[in-house]
Amino acid sequence: MSGLFDVSQETILITGASQGLGRQFARVLAAHGAAVIIAARQTSKLKNLEEEIRGKGGRAVAVQMDVTDTASIANALDAAEAALGPITVLINNAGIATEKLALEQSEADWDAVIGANLKGAYFAATEAARRMIARKQGGNIVNIASVLGFSVLKAVSPYAISKAGMIQATKALALELAGNNIRVNALAPGYIDTEMNHDLWSTPAGERLIKRIPQRRVGAESDLDGAILLLASKASRYMTGSVVTVDGGFLLT
Repeated sequence: MSGLFDVSQETILITGASQGLGRQFARVLAAHGAAVIIAARQTSKLKNLEEEIRGKGGRAVAVQMDVTDTASIANALDAAEAALGPITVLINNAGIATEKLALEQSEADWDAVIGANLKGAYFAATEAARRMIARKQGGNIVNIASVLGFSVLKAVSPYAISKAGMIQATKALALELAGNNIRVNALAPGYIDTEMNHDLWSTPAGERLIKRIPQRRVGAESDLDGAILLLASKASRYMTGSVVTVDGGFLLT
Protein backbone atom coordinates (compact mmCIF):
# COMPACT_ATOMS: atom_id res chain seq x y z
CA MET A 1 0.00 0.00 0.00
CA SER A 2 2.87 2.41 0.68
CA GLY A 3 3.64 2.48 -3.04
CA LEU A 4 0.25 4.05 -3.67
CA PHE A 5 1.36 7.22 -1.90
CA ASP A 6 4.83 7.32 -3.46
CA VAL A 7 5.82 10.82 -4.61
CA SER A 8 9.51 10.10 -5.15
CA GLN A 9 9.16 10.45 -8.92
CA GLU A 10 7.21 13.70 -8.72
CA THR A 11 8.44 17.26 -9.21
CA ILE A 12 6.04 19.39 -7.21
CA LEU A 13 5.68 23.17 -7.28
CA ILE A 14 4.06 24.70 -4.20
CA THR A 15 2.95 28.33 -4.26
CA GLY A 16 2.83 30.36 -1.06
CA ALA A 17 5.50 28.09 0.40
CA SER A 18 7.28 30.63 2.60
CA GLN A 19 5.13 29.93 5.67
CA GLY A 20 2.14 28.11 7.09
CA LEU A 21 0.52 25.30 5.15
CA GLY A 22 2.70 25.75 2.06
CA ARG A 23 5.85 25.30 4.11
CA GLN A 24 4.40 22.20 5.78
CA PHE A 25 3.40 20.72 2.42
CA ALA A 26 6.94 21.25 1.12
CA ARG A 27 8.46 19.59 4.17
CA VAL A 28 6.25 16.51 4.12
CA LEU A 29 6.43 15.97 0.35
CA ALA A 30 10.22 16.39 0.32
CA ALA A 31 10.50 13.99 3.27
CA HIS A 32 8.62 11.42 1.15
CA GLY A 33 11.06 11.82 -1.73
CA ALA A 34 9.50 14.44 -4.00
CA ALA A 35 11.57 17.14 -5.64
CA VAL A 36 9.92 20.36 -4.48
CA ILE A 37 9.94 23.82 -5.99
CA ILE A 38 9.00 26.30 -3.29
CA ALA A 39 7.55 29.53 -4.61
CA ALA A 40 6.51 32.79 -2.97
CA ARG A 41 7.04 36.52 -3.12
CA GLN A 42 9.34 36.51 -0.06
CA THR A 43 12.48 34.72 -1.21
CA SER A 44 14.39 35.16 2.07
CA LYS A 45 12.07 32.78 3.89
CA LEU A 46 12.17 30.40 0.92
CA LYS A 47 15.97 30.16 1.07
CA ASN A 48 15.83 29.10 4.71
CA LEU A 49 13.31 26.38 3.84
CA GLU A 50 15.35 25.28 0.83
CA GLU A 51 18.45 24.89 3.03
CA GLU A 52 16.44 23.02 5.68
CA ILE A 53 15.10 20.49 3.16
CA ARG A 54 18.47 20.00 1.50
CA GLY A 55 20.11 19.60 4.89
CA LYS A 56 17.84 16.60 5.48
CA GLY A 57 18.77 15.06 2.14
CA GLY A 58 15.79 16.33 0.20
CA ARG A 59 15.59 18.03 -3.17
CA ALA A 60 14.38 21.64 -3.17
CA VAL A 61 14.71 24.80 -5.23
CA ALA A 62 13.34 28.21 -4.27
CA VAL A 63 11.86 30.50 -6.94
CA GLN A 64 10.30 33.94 -6.68
CA MET A 65 6.69 34.08 -7.81
CA ASP A 66 3.94 36.66 -7.50
CA VAL A 67 0.75 34.79 -8.41
CA THR A 68 -1.07 38.06 -9.14
CA ASP A 69 1.31 38.65 -12.06
CA THR A 70 0.95 36.18 -14.95
CA ALA A 71 4.42 37.03 -16.28
CA SER A 72 5.88 36.20 -12.85
CA ILE A 73 4.09 32.84 -12.91
CA ALA A 74 5.58 31.94 -16.31
CA ASN A 75 9.06 33.10 -15.29
CA ALA A 76 8.91 31.07 -12.08
CA LEU A 77 7.88 27.93 -13.93
CA ASP A 78 10.71 28.48 -16.41
CA ALA A 79 13.22 28.76 -13.56
CA ALA A 80 11.75 25.78 -11.71
CA GLU A 81 11.82 23.47 -14.71
CA ALA A 82 15.34 24.57 -15.63
CA ALA A 83 16.46 23.57 -12.14
CA LEU A 84 14.53 20.35 -11.47
CA GLY A 85 12.87 19.32 -14.72
CA PRO A 86 9.21 19.22 -15.78
CA ILE A 87 6.67 19.95 -13.07
CA THR A 88 4.32 17.00 -12.61
CA VAL A 89 2.28 18.37 -9.69
CA LEU A 90 1.20 21.93 -8.93
CA ILE A 91 -0.11 22.81 -5.47
CA ASN A 92 -1.95 26.12 -5.58
CA ASN A 93 -1.58 27.26 -1.98
CA ALA A 94 -0.87 31.01 -2.12
CA GLY A 95 -3.56 33.14 -0.54
CA ILE A 96 -4.39 36.08 1.69
CA ALA A 97 -7.35 37.44 3.67
CA THR A 98 -8.47 40.84 4.90
CA GLU A 99 -10.54 40.88 8.09
CA LYS A 100 -13.17 43.59 7.72
CA LEU A 101 -16.94 43.61 7.52
CA ALA A 102 -18.23 43.64 3.94
CA LEU A 103 -19.25 47.31 4.07
CA GLU A 104 -15.70 48.22 5.10
CA GLN A 105 -13.94 46.21 2.39
CA SER A 106 -12.45 48.52 -0.21
CA GLU A 107 -12.08 47.81 -3.90
CA ALA A 108 -8.35 47.41 -3.26
CA ASP A 109 -9.07 44.84 -0.52
CA TRP A 110 -11.31 42.90 -2.90
CA ASP A 111 -8.81 43.00 -5.75
CA ALA A 112 -5.94 41.87 -3.50
CA VAL A 113 -7.79 38.85 -2.11
CA ILE A 114 -9.45 37.73 -5.34
CA GLY A 115 -6.23 38.36 -7.27
CA ALA A 116 -4.08 36.25 -4.98
CA ASN A 117 -6.54 33.51 -4.07
CA LEU A 118 -8.59 32.94 -7.22
CA LYS A 119 -7.07 34.69 -10.22
CA GLY A 120 -3.58 33.63 -9.18
CA ALA A 121 -4.55 29.99 -8.69
CA TYR A 122 -6.44 29.91 -12.00
CA PHE A 123 -3.58 31.29 -14.06
CA ALA A 124 -0.95 29.21 -12.29
CA ALA A 125 -3.06 26.14 -13.08
CA THR A 126 -3.55 27.05 -16.73
CA GLU A 127 0.14 27.89 -17.22
CA ALA A 128 1.18 24.57 -15.67
CA ALA A 129 -1.45 22.70 -17.67
CA ARG A 130 -0.22 24.10 -21.00
CA ARG A 131 3.24 22.74 -20.24
CA MET A 132 1.87 19.37 -19.14
CA ILE A 133 -0.16 19.10 -22.34
CA ALA A 134 2.84 20.02 -24.49
CA ARG A 135 4.84 17.16 -22.92
CA LYS A 136 1.94 14.71 -23.38
CA GLN A 137 2.71 13.12 -20.01
CA GLY A 138 -0.32 14.25 -18.02
CA GLY A 139 -0.12 15.91 -14.64
CA ASN A 140 -1.80 16.78 -11.40
CA ILE A 141 -3.09 20.07 -9.96
CA VAL A 142 -4.12 20.45 -6.32
CA ASN A 143 -5.95 23.62 -5.27
CA ILE A 144 -5.97 24.58 -1.60
CA ALA A 145 -9.51 25.76 -0.94
CA SER A 146 -11.16 26.12 2.48
CA VAL A 147 -14.25 25.14 4.41
CA LEU A 148 -15.21 28.79 3.90
CA GLY A 149 -15.74 27.89 0.26
CA PHE A 150 -18.85 26.09 1.57
CA SER A 151 -19.68 28.10 4.67
CA VAL A 152 -19.29 31.73 5.79
CA LEU A 153 -18.14 33.79 8.73
CA LYS A 154 -18.35 37.51 9.27
CA ALA A 155 -15.53 39.84 8.24
CA VAL A 156 -13.88 37.65 5.58
CA SER A 157 -16.36 37.84 2.69
CA PRO A 158 -13.82 38.26 -0.17
CA TYR A 159 -11.83 35.31 1.19
CA ALA A 160 -14.90 33.07 1.40
CA ILE A 161 -15.99 34.13 -2.10
CA SER A 162 -12.51 33.43 -3.48
CA LYS A 163 -12.46 29.95 -1.97
CA ALA A 164 -15.92 29.14 -3.29
CA GLY A 165 -14.64 30.24 -6.68
CA MET A 166 -11.61 28.02 -6.30
CA ILE A 167 -13.84 25.00 -5.69
CA GLN A 168 -15.80 25.78 -8.84
CA ALA A 169 -12.56 26.40 -10.77
CA THR A 170 -11.34 23.00 -9.62
CA LYS A 171 -14.39 21.32 -11.12
CA ALA A 172 -14.33 23.36 -14.34
CA LEU A 173 -10.63 22.70 -14.97
CA ALA A 174 -10.99 19.04 -14.03
CA LEU A 175 -13.65 18.62 -16.71
CA GLU A 176 -11.67 20.42 -19.40
CA LEU A 177 -8.30 18.81 -18.65
CA ALA A 178 -9.36 15.20 -18.04
CA GLY A 179 -8.86 14.37 -21.72
CA ASN A 180 -5.23 15.41 -21.39
CA ASN A 181 -4.68 13.07 -18.43
CA ILE A 182 -4.44 16.00 -16.02
CA ARG A 183 -6.25 15.63 -12.71
CA VAL A 184 -7.49 18.66 -10.76
CA ASN A 185 -8.64 18.27 -7.17
CA ALA A 186 -8.95 20.50 -4.13
CA LEU A 187 -8.14 20.24 -0.44
CA ALA A 188 -10.46 22.20 1.84
CA PRO A 189 -8.91 22.59 5.29
CA GLY A 190 -10.86 23.70 8.31
CA TYR A 191 -9.29 25.78 11.04
CA ILE A 192 -5.59 24.97 11.28
CA ASP A 193 -3.17 26.35 13.88
CA THR A 194 -0.42 28.24 12.04
CA GLU A 195 1.99 30.96 13.06
CA MET A 196 -0.32 33.55 11.52
CA ASN A 197 -3.35 32.67 13.65
CA HIS A 198 -1.78 30.94 16.68
CA ASP A 199 -2.63 33.70 19.15
CA LEU A 200 -6.30 33.66 18.11
CA TRP A 201 -7.09 30.31 19.70
CA SER A 202 -6.56 31.54 23.26
CA THR A 203 -8.90 34.53 22.79
CA PRO A 204 -12.67 34.48 23.44
CA ALA A 205 -13.33 34.61 19.69
CA GLY A 206 -10.97 31.70 19.08
CA GLU A 207 -12.51 29.66 21.86
CA ARG A 208 -15.96 30.23 20.37
CA LEU A 209 -14.73 28.97 17.01
CA ILE A 210 -13.25 25.85 18.57
CA LYS A 211 -16.60 25.11 20.22
CA ARG A 212 -18.16 25.01 16.73
CA ILE A 213 -15.82 22.16 15.72
CA PRO A 214 -17.28 18.75 16.65
CA GLN A 215 -13.81 17.39 17.50
CA ARG A 216 -13.43 20.36 19.85
CA ARG A 217 -9.92 21.22 18.71
CA VAL A 218 -8.22 23.29 16.06
CA GLY A 219 -6.23 21.27 13.53
CA ALA A 220 -2.45 20.98 13.44
CA GLU A 221 -0.58 21.58 10.19
CA SER A 222 0.40 17.89 10.26
CA ASP A 223 -3.29 16.89 10.19
CA LEU A 224 -3.20 17.71 6.46
CA ASP A 225 -0.18 15.50 5.70
CA GLY A 226 -2.21 12.45 4.72
CA ALA A 227 -4.58 14.40 2.52
CA ILE A 228 -1.81 16.20 0.63
CA LEU A 229 0.02 12.91 0.07
CA LEU A 230 -3.21 11.38 -1.24
CA LEU A 231 -3.87 14.19 -3.69
CA ALA A 232 -0.25 14.58 -4.84
CA SER A 233 0.29 10.86 -5.45
CA LYS A 234 -1.09 8.16 -7.72
CA ALA A 235 -3.32 7.06 -4.85
CA SER A 236 -5.80 9.64 -6.19
CA ARG A 237 -5.42 8.52 -9.82
CA TYR A 238 -9.19 8.05 -10.30
CA MET A 239 -10.10 11.30 -8.58
CA THR A 240 -10.64 14.53 -10.47
CA GLY A 241 -12.94 17.42 -9.63
CA SER A 242 -13.04 16.17 -6.03
CA VAL A 243 -12.82 18.28 -2.88
CA VAL A 244 -11.28 16.61 0.17
CA THR A 245 -12.39 18.26 3.40
CA VAL A 246 -10.22 18.03 6.53
CA ASP A 247 -11.98 20.08 9.19
CA GLY A 248 -12.64 18.12 12.38
CA GLY A 249 -16.32 18.06 11.39
CA PHE A 250 -16.74 21.85 11.17
CA LEU A 251 -19.06 21.64 8.15
CA LEU A 252 -21.37 19.28 10.00
CA THR A 253 -22.57 22.06 12.29
